[in-house]
Amino acid sequence: MKKIENSTFFDRSAGVLATILCLSTLLWAGDVPLMFDLLIYTEQFLAFVLALALALVFLCIRFDRRQTILPPWYDICACMLSLVSAGYVVIVYPTLADEIALLPTNIVIVASILLVLIIESVRRVAGTALAVVVVVLIVYGFFGHLVPGQLAGLKVRDARLVTQLALDPSGILGTPLKIASIVVVIFLLLGKALSRSGGTEYFTNLSAAIMGRFRGGAAKISIVASALFGSISGSAVSNVATTGIVTIPLMRKAGFSPAAAGGIEAVASTGGQLLPPVMGAAAFLMAEFLEITYAEVVIAALVPAILYFIALFIQADLRAARDNVLGVSSKDRISSAWTVLRKGWIYPIPFAILIGGLFWLNLSPQKACLYATASLLVLAMIVGGETGRLHFKEALAIIPDAGRSALDIIIITAAAGLVIGALNITGLSFGLTQILVGLSEHSVLALLFVAALVSIILGMGMPTVGVYVLLATLVAPAMINIGLDKTAVHLFILYFGMMSMITPPIAIAAFAAAGLAKADPMKTGWEAMRFGWLAYVIPFVFVFSPGILMRGDWVSICLAVVGVWFGSVAVVGYMFQSLGPLTRLLCATIAVGMFFPSDLNSLVPFIKGTSAIAGVALVLWLRMHRIRHLSAKP
Repeated sequence: MKKIENSTFFDRSAGVLATILCLSTLLWAGDVPLMFDLLIYTEQFLAFVLALALALVFLCIRFDRRQTILPPWYDICACMLSLVSAGYVVIVYPTLADEIALLPTNIVIVASILLVLIIESVRRVAGTALAVVVVVLIVYGFFGHLVPGQLAGLKVRDARLVTQLALDPSGILGTPLKIASIVVVIFLLLGKALSRSGGTEYFTNLSAAIMGRFRGGAAKISIVASALFGSISGSAVSNVATTGIVTIPLMRKAGFSPAAAGGIEAVASTGGQLLPPVMGAAAFLMAEFLEITYAEVVIAALVPAILYFIALFIQADLRAARDNVLGVSSKDRISSAWTVLRKGWIYPIPFAILIGGLFWLNLSPQKACLYATASLLVLAMIVGGETGRLHFKEALAIIPDAGRSALDIIIITAAAGLVIGALNITGLSFGLTQILVGLSEHSVLALLFVAALVSIILGMGMPTVGVYVLLATLVAPAMINIGLDKTAVHLFILYFGMMSMITPPIAIAAFAAAGLAKADPMKTGWEAMRFGWLAYVIPFVFVFSPGILMRGDWVSICLAVVGVWFGSVAVVGYMFQSLGPLTRLLCATIAVGMFFPSDLNSLVPFIKGTSAIAGVALVLWLRMHRIRHLSAKP
């Protein structure tokens, strides 16, 4: 009985902390402090959010990374220490700016405690890899001046290093944590409201109604549903778990192999984080790094994301034709798209408000999302959605749920700020940039391949936001210094950071899908790589041809669509009939030619492409003629 009472107490305590975290974000996004003439520094607010997030981590996640509600005594102590240390920063921050240069003992002690707490909390929520990176950079900060060569760091006083990392806006209380605390939590709230009000079922039913009757309809349902829900959820694994539980059994029943079903779902769910209007937390950070509006990031990312899903559709269709996979039976799908739209008419409204707020009213992302979330909740409670009316108590339950979901991203972005601070204070970022620029003197392509490989390796088992921040700090400056387009460079590292989700040996989105499909994880990972081939190619395309980033170069975009078609044919090995190695090689050659035209202003790429396409057509015609000739013989 005592154990149950303790469990209830800690569960309620965690709920209260999560509720306060989410509500404080809502109040800040709504400019409530300004309405009451309260002068609160942004860093004070960030320290307050960090205090709550650290306390929640130690209250809910155990040392062995299990999520349980009964914490041992040392986790309770760490929880209280988190509230006290970060809370102390909240209280004294207005006077901290004058005192921090003197490095008083109390400030150094608080900063040291915060560093230790953040490292352990990062290990618990994001795994050992990111925690090791953080520790290595902190150790480098202490001893980097002893490193020989170009990687030698600046000598920094120990006390100054600790305080600047923990308490300075260029460290933990910097841009990444600001984006997570002020923007991302609001979008997580929208995702939770959408899910709780029946939005997941709506997207799945709408996808089934539109795509279910076509060949390979189960795979196309998965692609559409994962794209729609994934662009809001902002998490590939969460998307797999939410939509995959419905779409993977459908694909298996239709005739796709378990590994193929899992691979399709993993690739589609991962692509949701690349698809506007939300694109996960990394897109908001990208806007800050590039010093452009979030709307500009969305516009630039739109065409590559559409090409990504076009490639998935083509492959699903060709694979279904090759393996004779039919559409979904009528009993497994909603009969009419109009019926689904009529029943769930409330769900497009928040998206219209979000997009209208971002692009026409020029609202900040958090305000546009705040209005969208409010409209959804009001409509869901008054009118009702796919699962009926949302009760007020259920709407209130969304707030702590969103607060708990924000833990990972808040802790990871705090660690990301720490990484940025360590790189800047020690000067390591400059040394790495010089080394990478030296590599590019021999070949720009070599630099891009190194950046892609580093992105995938760092991303294995590490959250996308952490990978993006690391690469944006370590690799992106070198690529920009040699003259590459800034937006293209940041999208390049974002794409390859995302591809770690489906790239073995640690493909967490593919492995999650494999569990639902009851398939071999590694086979599912390789299938996901095959289906997601375009994501490994398109980043090189928009680096060498930034015209496809909505820069008005429609020729590049049209050629890229042709390249997607022929590339997909080459991967699947089917176009009207099964293709041999030579024809597949010709199709791959056409795709490369379309993706990387030598000169868009000349007829050379057109002639090359037309000749290659004519070659493929000739091979297919000869093969079909031979088959007819043989079948006509007695």
